[in-house]
Amino acid sequence: MALNLLGLGHFHPTNEVSNSFLESLDIGTDDEWIMERVGIRSRRTVLPLDYIRQTRNSESRDSAEAAEFTNAELGARAAQMALERAGIAAGDIGLVVGGGCAPDTASPAEACNVSRLLEIAAPSFDVNSACTSFLAGLHMLGMMREDALPDYVLLVSMESMTRTVDYSDRSAAVLWGDAGLAAVLSPRHPGRAQLVGGSLESNPAGADKVVIPRQGYFTQEGRTVQTFAIKKTALCYNRLKAEYETPGRALHFIGHQANLRMLENVCRRCEIAQDRHHANVEWFGNTGASSSGTVLSQSWEKWGPTDDVAVVGVGSGLTWASYIARFGKAADQ
Repeated sequence: MALNLLGLGHFHPTNEVSNSFLESLDIGTDDEWIMERVGIRSRRTVLPLDYIRQTRNSESRDSAEAAEFTNAELGARAAQMALERAGIAAGDIGLVVGGGCAPDTASPAEACNVSRLLEIAAPSFDVNSACTSFLAGLHMLGMMREDALPDYVLLVSMESMTRTVDYSDRSAAVLWGDAGLAAVLSPRHPGRAQLVGGSLESNPAGADKVVIPRQGYFTQEGRTVQTFAIKKTALCYNRLKAEYETPGRALHFIGHQANLRMLENVCRRCEIAQDRHHANVEWFGNTGASSSGTVLSQSWEKWGPTDDVAVVGVGSGLTWASYIARFGKAADQ
C-alpha cells in the first residue's frame, strides 16, 4: 500500500557543537582533521556546552538530568510542524508510531511520551530499527491493510544521540547531533507526496558492528560500517532509479546523513549530479533515525510537482531501507 505524505516536520536544538568547540576540548582533533574525514562542520545538542566542556559526558547516566530537551520533546516539536503543514490538529491523529536509536525510556514507548505531550489519545507504540527506525516505520505501515489504519498516522523519530557520546573519544564526538523528525501520513487522504517503493532489509550477522548498550556509549567498527553504508546505499538508490525514474520528472537523492564523505562516495558511484544531491550533515551532523527525513523536511516548500526523491537509510542491525517520495500530480496516480 502506498502512503500519502501530508506534512513533514523537523526540530534541531540550538546549542551548537562546532569544530572549534571540539578542538577546545583538546581531544586530538581540529577542523582540518574533521573535514578531511567526515566533512562535518557543526552539530546540535540537547546538552549545555558547559556540561560537555566540564564533564566530557564522562557519566552518561547524568546526561538525562543535564539535557535541555527530552527525546519526546524533540519529537513533539517536530510533530507540531508536521501537523501545521498537514493542516490538521493533534486530536485528528488515530495512531502514533515512534522509534530511534537511544530512547529515553524502555517502557513506556517513546511514542507514548510524545502522545502525552501532544495530548493525543490514540494507540502509540515504537518500531525501533536504530538509524533506520523512521524508514522501518514507513515499511511496517505500508504493509498494513488500508482499512486497518486510521485516517491520520503520526510517525516520529527523535534522537538525543549526543547523550550517548563520550566526549573524550574524538571518533564519536565528531559525528553526532540531535534532532526530531515527524510525518503525518494517511492511507486514503491525498497529500503533497506519495511514498512508494519502500524496502527494508537486514543482515544480523553484523549486529555487533554498531552498538549502544542499555547504559553506556556509542561504539562502531568505523571502516566496516562505512564500507557497508556506501555499498548498500548505492544498491538501494540504483534499484529505486531503475524502477521509478520517469521521463519529465527529476530524481533527487537523500542518503543517511552519516557523514558527508560517505555520501560523496555514493554520488560518484551512482553518477548523481550535485544539484540532485541534498544533505544537511555538514551543519547538523549524524542525527540517527531523524537524519534523512530532516533533509526532506527542510526543503518541504521547495519540492515541486515533478520531483521524485529517493531516500535511503542505513544503520545498525546491520539494516538498510529506502523509499521514493513522489511529489505533485503523480502522487495521486
